[in-house]
Amino acid sequence: MIKPDSLIFDMDGTLWDAVDSYVMSWNEGAKLENIDRTFTRADLDHVMGWERGKVLPYMFPDKSVEEQERIYETINQCRAKIIPEHGGIIYNGVREGIIELASKYKLFIVSNCPKGLIVEFMKWAGLQSYFVDEMAHGVNSMPKSHNIRLLMDKHSLVNPVYIGDTHGDSRDSRVAKIPFALVTYGFGDSQDYDFKFDDFTSLTKYFMAL
Repeated sequence: MIKPDSLIFDMDGTLWDAVDSYVMSWNEGAKLENIDRTFTRADLDHVMGWERGKVLPYMFPDKSVEEQERIYETINQCRAKIIPEHGGIIYNGVREGIIELASKYKLFIVSNCPKGLIVEFMKWAGLQSYFVDEMAHGVNSMPKSHNIRLLMDKHSLVNPVYIGDTHGDSRDSRVAKIPFALVTYGFGDSQDYDFKFDDFTSLTKYFMAL
């Protein structure tokens, strides 16, 4: 393997678990939109990592596209208030690992989350200064493969590795034509990967030793 010059991370299921805060956001948004439904952690777990265009028809199959988008905007407004207060659970080894990895690699985040959420994660984790850049699906509604390539072009990355927890992450890595590292503690799984790690500490040790 060619030595990486950068590491690009997925966020949810890779760096943190903020699903409980997301559930609060969805339920608050549903209440404001007069939707008679209570969302659960299982509901949100099922769609973690999906793009908005897949999540909304799944969650609101009886609503028009315009209604789905309006509801989602309300949910995201609620999320913008809830995340800074309630945040999420940073996985074991992530804080220490990111600080260590940043001494050797350029670090980035690409996620299928709403605009602004990656920055809120960085603030909650206290890791803003260790990432070079980030790109959320909510900025341009494009797939991860596209946004990975955007960062590669913007920052002249030659040999990045994408690190995530789902088959979708693996698929987008293949489309972007870069290696994929799977972490097994997140929300999904994949049988198509170049590296596999059961915890973030092992991931850190591996890449620091290259």
